[in-house]
This record gives sequence, C-alpha cells and structure tokens, in this order.
Amino acid sequence: MKTTLGRWKCVEGCGACCQLDPGDRPDLEDYLTPEELEHYLSLIGKDGWCIHFDHETRKCSIYEQRPRFCRVQSDIFQQMYDIDPSEFNEFAIECCHQQIEGVYGKQSVEMEHYNRGIRENN
Repeated sequence: MKTTLGRWKCVEGCGACCQLDPGDRPDLEDYLTPEELEHYLSLIGKDGWCIHFDHETRKCSIYEQRPRFCRVQSDIFQQMYDIDPSEFNEFAIECCHQQIEGVYGKQSVEMEHYNRGIRENN
C-alpha cells in the first residue's frame, strides 16, 4: 500500500509492533544477528506480546532503552533491511500498516488513529 498520508511517526496507544509472535515474522533470522534473535525471543510473553508492553496504558515500559530491533530509525532500517534513507518514510509507514492490520484489522480504530497521526506529522 503506497501512501501519501504524511511522515512516519510512532503513534501512542498502538502497540501493534509489540505483538512479537515469531510465526507472524518468519524472516527474523534474515535481519537479526544471532544475539538479537535470542534477545527478541526472550521478550515474548506467553500471549505472544512483548513482556515490556503494558496492555493497560498501551506503552512500552522500556521505550527509551528498547533494543535496536525495536527502533524505527532510518539508519537502523538501512543496516537491518538495506532500506535507502530516501525510502525510509514510505517503508516504515507500510510496515506499520501491515503490522496494525495483522494485529487489529484494516478497519480498526488503531489503524484510523495511526493514519490520523501520520497525516498530522507533516
């Protein structure tokens, strides 16, 4: 899905990226180092959500200290996914759209909230 909605940003109250079920992310070994993969797997709770995700507040309890693979930044996406910085915005928005759709649904309140948030981030 190509979008001209605005610039990527993390929208509070979403948390879709904190759903870490490796069954939904079969290519983890393609972009995580063995150490990062081990760390990633250690963060998965019994319900498939990150153990640091607070379901009540819908926030990460370690946001400022979160691992590299949880950071949506141009330089990290270039290192991990070989995404040119000029393509970062579109790629990051598409990643969020896919994850939000997979976790909450295409017509969800969370998707509406995300789209509104990135439109406002121009």
